[in-house]
Amino acid sequence: MQGSYLTNPLEFLVSTLFSLYILAVMLRFLLGAVQADFYNPASQFLVRITNPLLVPLRKLIPSVGRFDTAAVLLMLVLQVVSLVLVLALRGGGIPVGAVLVTSIAELVSLMINIFIFAIIIQVILSWVNPGSYNPVSSLLYSLTNPVLRPIQQLIPPISGIDLSPLFALIGLQVLRMLVLPLLA
Repeated sequence: MQGSYLTNPLEFLVSTLFSLYILAVMLRFLLGAVQADFYNPASQFLVRITNPLLVPLRKLIPSVGRFDTAAVLLMLVLQVVSLVLVLALRGGGIPVGAVLVTSIAELVSLMINIFIFAIIIQVILSWVNPGSYNPVSSLLYSLTNPVLRPIQQLIPPISGIDLSPLFALIGLQVLRMLVLPLLA
């Protein structure tokens, strides 16, 4: 009885702490891929909290162009460790292949979610405080620009209203529906 009493809180703590750190590494990876402002305070925060694990790993695994292979490997390892710990807390078996595929699916889902939430937050900020500078809004613009720019070129603003975020969100949802079932 006591094992099950502590299992849920421990599982929650493990999942939450690993998920937050994986999110930080994913954001650093994505912001590096889009060449966002490295000296932005939010970027510096991500750099400082991810450097302890990324710097030693980068000595072993070099980047390929703008593709930070060390960050990808770190995210995958952290996701696998998180799933293995959760399965161990539940007392279940640990099928290696399923854990690896589930980890990849979780990371792909996280990446799509980051873009979805970044676009939604950017849209809300444009309604609430348009044209003002904020370090976070600058990073959001850098992150979402590669997704929104091609759509904006295809669909120009209609009566001053930019519909590209709407079409980007629809496209990201369709991408999620097409990719995640393949990994399930």
